[in-house]
Amino acid sequence: MMLPYNRIIVKIGSNVLTQEQGMPDLDRMRHLVEQLAALKKEGKEVIVVSSGAVASGRSLISVSEKADAVATRQLLAAIGQVKLINTYADLFGEYGLICAQVLVTKEDFRDRQHYLNMQNCFRILLQNNVIPIVNENDVISVTELMFTDNDELAGLIASMLNADALIILTNVNGIYNGNPQDPAAAVIPEIDHTTTGFSSFVSTQRSQFGRGGMLTKCHMAHKVAQLGIAVHIANGKTENILPKVLRQEVINTRFVPKKTTSGKKKWLAHSDNYAKGVVQLNAGAKAALTSAKATSLLPVGIVKIAGNFQKGDIIRLVDENEKPVGLGIAEYSSDKAQERLGQKNQKPVVHYDYLFLNAELA
Repeated sequence: MMLPYNRIIVKIGSNVLTQEQGMPDLDRMRHLVEQLAALKKEGKEVIVVSSGAVASGRSLISVSEKADAVATRQLLAAIGQVKLINTYADLFGEYGLICAQVLVTKEDFRDRQHYLNMQNCFRILLQNNVIPIVNENDVISVTELMFTDNDELAGLIASMLNADALIILTNVNGIYNGNPQDPAAAVIPEIDHTTTGFSSFVSTQRSQFGRGGMLTKCHMAHKVAQLGIAVHIANGKTENILPKVLRQEVINTRFVPKKTTSGKKKWLAHSDNYAKGVVQLNAGAKAALTSAKATSLLPVGIVKIAGNFQKGDIIRLVDENEKPVGLGIAEYSSDKAQERLGQKNQKPVVHYDYLFLNAELA
């Protein structure tokens, strides 16, 4: 049976696109493009999140082993990104398809306006039948500005574009219930969105060329599934892996999605790092927000405000014990909110439509 996915994010990991000696695997890339082109022909929307810029750069230039690691990465990524996108352009061109390069940094997700600009860019590309090839902009993303890895980036893109599925291609068959090197270990075919405690059975070993390990993949996949998007972790080196995953003909791990969440809330769910202020609620406001009834946050329910924020900024909501309640988008500035603190009959500080409660990820 064919899985009913129309908009699919395909994340291709470094280990899939790289040979053992660290050079690009062009045959593998060619075969993956062939599969992606076939999906396009079936009328599916495809967005590719591709690693491989550093490996592509390594094939063009030699760098001293004594050179600074961050500077070397910037150098290889800057050179390699050109080769990587040109290779994709040539390969997709053989099928009469156009691809586009979209380079992003963590900063691009920091506020609603940047987020919407990026979302609009993807929309116009998809409307014109163009395949976006997304990668982190390693040239300017260094250390604290980096995504954990391209899995995190793929999860953010999947949420932003309200995808039906995210397929993560790596160099193993899925999530194992033990060490993949152990013959007794087996792939877990399905993981429910209520599952927790991945570290008890997932190997923390990192991949040879990528930044992320299986544990980070699990946590990201779990979060994306909780936002209503199916996630598959599969072996990108398996022949015809993409049609096989969609036809359920190959062993892989599927994270079962929860019922859907609104687009704004999907953005908020990933935005904890960008909160500008903290708003402390009284017990009544917390009870109202976490009840089954849709409720906005009013000034009368606020005890204290910390930090400076403007209209449109993300704010963190906590209860009287400083325990996180959720995140919201401020309807007005911290100065105005401070003036109206505890007052009745005032405009909401956070409207229900722009409110994301931690309970929604439970």
